[in-house]
Amino acid sequence: MDILKYSLGDLLLTALKSEIEARDFYKSLAGPIENYFLKDRILFLSAEEEKHRQAVENMYRQQFPGQELIIPEKSPVPLPGLKIEKETMPVSEVFFVAMQAEKAAHDFYVELSSRFPPESEQHKLLLYIASMEMGHYHLLNLERESALRTEDFEVTLPMVHVGP
Repeated sequence: MDILKYSLGDLLLTALKSEIEARDFYKSLAGPIENYFLKDRILFLSAEEEKHRQAVENMYRQQFPGQELIIPEKSPVPLPGLKIEKETMPVSEVFFVAMQAEKAAHDFYVELSSRFPPESEQHKLLLYIASMEMGHYHLLNLERESALRTEDFEVTLPMVHVGP
């Protein structure tokens, strides 16, 4: 993605919107999960995205002091969203969608960091957030692999439990 055609303000608002959507996605995803360990991991991701939101909001306020922060309804910069296409989507596919969004967020933050001098705090913070997004990607990948192993057991075969 070529982010040079976007203003710094639009890029930071996009990052904010993306972090809010990711936080809310993970929080809603965790709701119906009964497995305590998985629920805890998903809530951890939600909390991490909230921390990213706070960091980006602080950066926005530093870059544009006194300017009102208004999160747009539609992101000014196109990024893959965290959307579940159907309610019956297997959890491994949900994790795959989330992995793609985390990878896109990583790439976005790496590119966004280039808008700041390499020695600046903003540059370093954005690269740090990018590395955390890849950490989320890897965590989701582990959970996806686990889900793929167990989803095979959840397939029901007609008449499998019928006795002789």
